[in-house]
Amino acid sequence: MARRHTTLTRIAQALRPDPSRFAAAAALQDPSLLMEAQAQEERVERTPRFTALRGALRAESGGALLLVAAIALALLWSNAPGGGSYDAFWHAPVALTVGPWTLAADLRTWIDEGLMTLFFLVVGLEAKRERDLGELREGRRLTVPVLAALGGMAASVGIYVAVTAGAGGTGSGGWGVALSTDTALALGALTFTAGRYGKRLQIFMLTLLVVDDFVALLVISVAYPSRIDVAATIVAAALLAALLTMRAIAGRQFRARGNSASTLWVLSIVAGLGLWLALFESGIDPVISGLLIGLLTNAYEPEGRVEAVISPNQRLLTRLHPWTSKLVVPLFALANAGLHIDRQLLARAATSPVTWGIVLAYVIGKPLGIVVAAWAAKSSAPRHAALSLGWGELGGTALAAGVGFTVSLLIASRAFGGELLDEAKVGIFLTALLAPALSLLALNARRPRLAGCLSPVPAR
Repeated sequence: MARRHTTLTRIAQALRPDPSRFAAAAALQDPSLLMEAQAQEERVERTPRFTALRGALRAESGGALLLVAAIALALLWSNAPGGGSYDAFWHAPVALTVGPWTLAADLRTWIDEGLMTLFFLVVGLEAKRERDLGELREGRRLTVPVLAALGGMAASVGIYVAVTAGAGGTGSGGWGVALSTDTALALGALTFTAGRYGKRLQIFMLTLLVVDDFVALLVISVAYPSRIDVAATIVAAALLAALLTMRAIAGRQFRARGNSASTLWVLSIVAGLGLWLALFESGIDPVISGLLIGLLTNAYEPEGRVEAVISPNQRLLTRLHPWTSKLVVPLFALANAGLHIDRQLLARAATSPVTWGIVLAYVIGKPLGIVVAAWAAKSSAPRHAALSLGWGELGGTALAAGVGFTVSLLIASRAFGGELLDEAKVGIFLTALLAPALSLLALNARRPRLAGCLSPVPAR
């Protein structure tokens, strides 16, 4: 009898009209039904972590279009009649003078080492957010994306070094160019190629790229510094210690009363600017100051009734992410992507170990390293901790990661000059064309099975 009652109950539930299907019509009689249906659909998306992640994906996808437009404009400008105006414009000197003290650099340097600090600040904030709230919070879920990122970078650099070493070592010192995936272009390509089934792939890609950008910036600072000024380095270390102290004080104040003194924000901004200036004078790439400040900015979810409290990490991310993805990075591309393309350059690039090293590193090395490392980590991880990506999905995502631009150009400008820099740019541009095409082919071949093999995100 109990079994019959259960069966009848299931039939009745199956035949019951779905409020979400008829909410619009029912709203004419009772508007609360429509509000309830919408609230039920959006309840998960209102969590701080999901909202931040969705905002990041949207910002990166929109920024990718502006980045492509900036690249196209830079190429048109540098190849237009009288294209010498491109280099002349970006090499124009800009000086900041305060009394007897002058800070001078050309316009391109102000963008590369000034505005790009904000880009790496966002990278640091995202890394801290993922460590405190996201995929990197639990050690068991940390293994797959971290090993995938490290495997992709190691394989990419290995292939680049092998290609350049086989050609007599020409350009082998620029191995860092083959290191980092461009976040905006990779996520933009994955959004286009994966379609409506790509949310899980995007989450995996974004988590992987946080690790990728973090390691790349450390490489920039350690492997490609200019001269080192000891006194300025000591000042930078002292300011970093001051920031750590203020972070500890702010943490105690927040735990005690739910917020921190506003004066700490002002002092933190002053110390952050001082850290950038000290690193600029020290010879260490000052963009690392952005990463360090981002990693010191805590992220947390509001607890209990403290819904109005927004973490400093989330506040900065919300304000800076649209600016960096839609202004700073496209402006960087406009200032650095210019390349006068002629028959001589194409002939040199066709036989250049630097060009081929970059292309093969990103198109073959990066995807292969990601797939092998991720699959090995997934096989050894507990079932509830491994990411639910099949071979086809993992391969398509890895192929989309085989595009280098922003950080690659940044390192290329430090590692090369003259003809080698032009040949490196050709290789970087080719990765931006090949990676989306290969990812599209891989994911389209698996699209009929894509929805079925992505299981729900495990509950935390």
